Amino acid sequence: MALTVTSNDNTTFRPLSHFPPSIWGDRFIQFSLDQSALEAYAETIEGLKKEVRGLLTDTTIDSTKKLNMIYSIHHLGLSYHFEEEIDGQLEKLFGDLNKSHYEEVDLYTTSIHFQTFRHHGFKMSSDVFNKFKDNNTGKFKEIIVEDVKGMLSLYEATQLRVRGEEILDEALEFSQAHLKKTLQENNLSTNLAKQVHQALKRPFHRGMPILEARLYLSTHEQDSSMNETLLKLAKFHFNYLQLLYKEELRIVSKWWKDLGFPSKLTYIKDRVPETYFWSIGLYYEPRYSLARIILTKYLLLIVVIDDTYDAYGTIEELRLFSDAVNRWDVGAVDQLPQYMRFLYGVLLNLFDEFEEKLAKEGRSYAFHPSKQATQELVRGYHVEAEWFSSGYVAPFDEYMKVALVTSAYHAISVFGFAVMGEIANEEAFAWHKSRPLVLRSSEIISRLQDDIVTSPGEKEKGQVTSGIDYYMKAYGVSEEETILEYKKRIENAWKDINAECLKPTAISMKLLIPFLNLVRVIDVVYKYDDGLTQAEKILKDDVTLLFLTPVPIEG
Repeated sequence: MALTVTSNDNTTFRPLSHFPPSIWGDRFIQFSLDQSALEAYAETIEGLKKEVRGLLTDTTIDSTKKLNMIYSIHHLGLSYHFEEEIDGQLEKLFGDLNKSHYEEVDLYTTSIHFQTFRHHGFKMSSDVFNKFKDNNTGKFKEIIVEDVKGMLSLYEATQLRVRGEEILDEALEFSQAHLKKTLQENNLSTNLAKQVHQALKRPFHRGMPILEARLYLSTHEQDSSMNETLLKLAKFHFNYLQLLYKEELRIVSKWWKDLGFPSKLTYIKDRVPETYFWSIGLYYEPRYSLARIILTKYLLLIVVIDDTYDAYGTIEELRLFSDAVNRWDVGAVDQLPQYMRFLYGVLLNLFDEFEEKLAKEGRSYAFHPSKQATQELVRGYHVEAEWFSSGYVAPFDEYMKVALVTSAYHAISVFGFAVMGEIANEEAFAWHKSRPLVLRSSEIISRLQDDIVTSPGEKEKGQVTSGIDYYMKAYGVSEEETILEYKKRIENAWKDINAECLKPTAISMKLLIPFLNLVRVIDVVYKYDDGLTQAEKILKDDVTLLFLTPVPIEG
């Protein structure tokens, strides 16, 4: 199908796309930051941090309680406040707690400890779960299914597995099946049922850290074992971040509206809050505030450029735009149609602003990789547009070579890397340029997950061949078999990412985590549908929870 746009002298056929309008209007532009409230939160947080720091270093607290506390700190999104203390405690505990220790503890405790060590890069052996298997049958003991909290924790632990850990592959299948059955039987307390449902929908390890922290807070604040000081810190911390996020979102929303994107380019997805949501997915900590603002502007431009190639531009116009981006010269604007001149100008202006910022920081080395990745992305969009225009059906390997680029993971990760500040030094960029396994695996997840959920929409727009179709044709299999293979590849890629995040790591964990977090954003936005296109259906509740609903604080 095509949308016919008629002018005075010709008729232009354009791809057909109808994106639902933004559901937020000017809501976020109208926000006014109460600086005194922000400062009051910050002051309270500093006092509570001192108390928690004291608990972390208290030598009278036993190892199980200490690990449980670190587990809660991590799940509440507070680890970055206590990096040195946590690393020091885990180094000691990892050495002290030998295999015999875990012969004495239950499934819940074993799973909690396993998660805690692995989340922080310590490769605790999966052999600790052998004791929960029957020596005769080689299968997990049926009696452990009665411990729902233990089963839930085991299920979460399996998400951290690496290749070759067959016991965790078995544990995943076992725990998932029994948790689903338990939910159907409907005998759980409301709160525990909520935790199980949440984990089956999206395990903690695959969720965005700040969103998972908010969900964890809501399901565990009534837990009698939760430390009151830690709970209070988590509440003030979230409300502090929410005010900061709303101010950043106001700045970006005003930039978007002042430039006139929705009025000048009526064919695009107007998704400012949802796109900013991606930025806090990469890094949610206050120190990355300016990084989130400029990254969101970049992400919005990527969405607009994608829509231009996918949902509006004719092949002749797209050839002109592709050439202009490759030239990266303001003089190229004269060759473009009027609507593209605006888009091209904003792109160059953003990169000028970016280059100036990097120069002030003494980090000009980060500019060219970001620019080149953007040019590569546009070239990829152009190749796909030429294929669509000519009806060419590429072999699967040829498709994947281009599609890994057009997933935009590489371009976003480079730009997201660049705006992190001095931590992303020249050595880090050299590592990124080497295309490490964590990057390649993340691109695979991004591409394949996107293909699974967007294939039906592409068919509706008239794109007769989707990524799923390329695989089916190449290997002579059904759509169902293709999706199963895609999911298998996604799981293997997750295992590789998990392995890359275990010590000793190739680079600092602070630099690895954004790569992991960007894959987590992909899971949140694309696991069940195209979250940017179907924003009201997929992301409305999450955006509301993070940006509009503060945590109630008694007293």
